[in-house]
Amino acid sequence: MSFANKCYEVFEDTVELYHKYDDVDAKVENPYEEGTLDHTLFAKNWIDAVQWHLEDIIRDPGIDPVAALALKRRIDKSNQDRTDMVEELDTYFREKYAAVAVAPDATINTESPAWAMDRLSILALKIYHMQAEVARDDASPEHIAKCRAKLDVLLEQRHDLTTAIDQLLDEIAAGRKYMKVYRQMKMYNDPATNPVLYAKK
Repeated sequence: MSFANKCYEVFEDTVELYHKYDDVDAKVENPYEEGTLDHTLFAKNWIDAVQWHLEDIIRDPGIDPVAALALKRRIDKSNQDRTDMVEELDTYFREKYAAVAVAPDATINTESPAWAMDRLSILALKIYHMQAEVARDDASPEHIAKCRAKLDVLLEQRHDLTTAIDQLLDEIAAGRKYMKVYRQMKMYNDPATNPVLYAKK
């Protein structure tokens, strides 16, 4: 099994575990050894799964405005945690390939390996929820058919994305591509760079 598909399996298992609880406040123990890649992948996907459901909750038209604001702040915090986790993954890849001799004509990719992995984590959630829509017994045949067609596209996307990630890592390992890590530097989360926040000082 390829590297990307092994990572997808961790994401898939994490999504399944989340839905055994189906609770944005559930506390679970990371089943993988601390310091391993799988440990980070599990933590990353758990953040994504919780945020997926927070995004569902906040779209309730009957939600209390005060509760919605608190939820929006929680989603903002989750987004920052997600970004931090992606950067942790990129650090892993950068260290893994640090000794590779980069070819003079090596090129850079449009996204780092970890941001591609981020897309793969979200894709695992999309596939799980689209499969749930296809399996609904309270939906119309038209709804089921539309969701089945979307599921087919998502499964094709999973194949393409895992293939592309494996190819990118092979190219980096061979020195034909190189990676750089650009920190996201989210300005709105920083009291020193968000003008609304520093104006209040």
